[in-house]
Amino acid sequence: MGIARRAAGLAFLRSIGWRLGGERPAPRKYVVIAAPHTSNWDFPITLGCLAAYDVDVKWVGKHTIFRGPMGPVMKRLGGVPVVRDRSTNFVAQMAGLFEEHDDFALTMATEGTRRRVDFWKSGFYHLARLANVPVVLGYLDYAKKEGGMGPAIELSGDVTADMDRVRAFYDGKVGCRPENFGPIRLRSEVEPEPS
Repeated sequence: MGIARRAAGLAFLRSIGWRLGGERPAPRKYVVIAAPHTSNWDFPITLGCLAAYDVDVKWVGKHTIFRGPMGPVMKRLGGVPVVRDRSTNFVAQMAGLFEEHDDFALTMATEGTRRRVDFWKSGFYHLARLANVPVVLGYLDYAKKEGGMGPAIELSGDVTADMDRVRAFYDGKVGCRPENFGPIRLRSEVEPEPS
């Protein structure tokens, strides 16, 4: 794919008045945060950015979007279905994929929905720690019409300190529907983990 994929991604972004920001991630394995996630437009714009970087990234989506005739298309676009309403040991399964591949990146919409939420889903954090890979801060900024990749951060295990770095990066990034972009925090930052 290479040049053709990159050209197609850049052409798509230009056609909608967007530009690519940041740099292609240097690590060969990483988890990508996709935020803010406030609109259906986030999906095609994110795919355009990934194509423009010529990065083959898998993405996590609600299992219901993989049903019917669009299911094979979603999988071809890199989709990995996740069932949210029951425990499937998803984090361990995904960590296994990182182990199996020399190059592997997985994008996760940390808010888990386009609606405003009080807490981000913590799966990205636990997965990166378990797989021993960095987290790349992917973003869409509708105010600047810019999308791309920010820095790759190694998680320390100090959740609040790590999330402070994430919060600092996303400060000022504007979603399509800014009112739907809630606070950047994990539940474990304010509530004790069950023992």
